[in-house]
Amino acid sequence: MIHFVGAGPGAVDLITLRGAELLKKAGMIIYAGSLVNPELLKFAAEDCEIYDSAGMTLDEVIEKLSAAHKAGKDAVRLHTGDPSVYGAVREQMDRLKKLGIPYDITPGVSSFCAAAAAAEAEYTLPSVSQTVIITRMEGRTPVPEKEKIRLLASHHASMVLFLSAGMLEALCAELIAGGYAPDTKAAIVSRASWPDQQVLRGVLSDIPRLAAEAGINKTALILVGDFLGDEYELSCLYDSHFSHGFRKAAPQA
Repeated sequence: MIHFVGAGPGAVDLITLRGAELLKKAGMIIYAGSLVNPELLKFAAEDCEIYDSAGMTLDEVIEKLSAAHKAGKDAVRLHTGDPSVYGAVREQMDRLKKLGIPYDITPGVSSFCAAAAAAEAEYTLPSVSQTVIITRMEGRTPVPEKEKIRLLASHHASMVLFLSAGMLEALCAELIAGGYAPDTKAAIVSRASWPDQQVLRGVLSDIPRLAAEAGINKTALILVGDFLGDEYELSCLYDSHFSHGFRKAAPQA
């Protein structure tokens, strides 16, 4: 069996219990060395084959996984965060499916969750935003025409931008062109949950300068939106005058 496992955002103890157990039992581990915390490899058995996929092609990854399957070994394909977010897992699963090799997926804690924790933020605030847009700035890899940054910005939803820390000037220009005011609250979270985690807070027009001064140009998420501000309405969920399936509303005075 091939196990696709989300390693979590960085901190070793943020991998799931299931993911850690699969690492312990694996006969082969192929990990995304450019992002996955190498400390997670300490879960591996002494005789486990370990490969860093940072320098491998898709064909080479599939070749190793196929070899593990033929040898009767369980293999773990260890991805950063959660595999479903910018994990390039679909192409691997489709290849395995064609080869008749079974696989499963163990989810992980995505870095966009760790970034919110680091920033002490809630993406979905009553009267502010009930939608989270997870996207990236167009670079060498294009994005669909309808998903250009300025079009997504027009919704004024909470935004989390991956893979964009090296293009902040262009990113902020697109966000402002799409409708965000230059003084919209924004934050950069670098290496969320790692020991050297950094959280920089400011407004949209300041973000490129703040990142440059801190030397941040990769492995960071950009958070944008009014959810980073201080104005919002209280949730109905805990309102004493709001009834739901587990509590009756208090009588009005």
